[in-house]
Amino acid sequence: MSKRNSQANKSAARERLRAERERQAKKDKVRRQVIVGLSIVGVLAVVGVGTWGIMQMNKPSHWEAAKDEKKVTAPKNTSGENGTTVVIGKSSAKKTLELYEDSRCPVCATFEQTIGETVHKDVDAGKYKIKYIGATFIDNASNGEGSKNALSALGAALDVSPEAFLDYKYALYSAKFHPEETVDKFKDDSYLIKVADSVDALKGNAAFQKNVKDGTFDSWAMKMSEAFDKSGVRGTPTLKMDGKKLTDGQSENAPMTVEAFNTAITAALKG
Repeated sequence: MSKRNSQANKSAARERLRAERERQAKKDKVRRQVIVGLSIVGVLAVVGVGTWGIMQMNKPSHWEAAKDEKKVTAPKNTSGENGTTVVIGKSSAKKTLELYEDSRCPVCATFEQTIGETVHKDVDAGKYKIKYIGATFIDNASNGEGSKNALSALGAALDVSPEAFLDYKYALYSAKFHPEETVDKFKDDSYLIKVADSVDALKGNAAFQKNVKDGTFDSWAMKMSEAFDKSGVRGTPTLKMDGKKLTDGQSENAPMTVEAFNTAITAALKG
């Protein structure tokens, strides 16, 4: 082989090697750019998720938002600021029994199961009216929702009629439906509607069910809860008439037997 051909072959080989190196260098550069780009996207994604998570943590809960709601939808058959005055009974009744209750309260359930029917008969007879003040402090203590949700559902019942409200309240406290204090069963709309189906005026009532599911009276429930907090009452059930507590005669506790209740209410009506 001539020297010329040998040199030409070597030159061609070097050129091919150089071109191959350039192609490989371009591939490596593109690969690095892709890796860097994906890393930036990954970091941004992590930052985005973290920011979203922080925003969600700082976002007020549904009930906090309901508490801060400026425009409150109050049920029918209410009066006063934000509809938090709930008085039921004959207008001819001269006295009013204030009844402070929390829907999850087990002692309230005992009171209603024992004395609730007596109270209803007295109200129907016009002996006195009832002023209801609903509380949600058990939710606050247990980080629950049942007291608030049941109070909102009671608003939906009150929107139907005062009688539906009383009957529904009685059903919620009944031995059949009232859960243990530690079981937050009233947080579920479906359960509240199931309880309502035991009340003639609420059974299959589409308007009532819609108000429960939509949380129509959630903000009202929170305003009612605020009214309880401002009342100075610290426990439930608490009964008052003319500003004075009705007790069992032995302590500061509410009467828990029909006999004790009748004794206390008779004295209060005379006072």
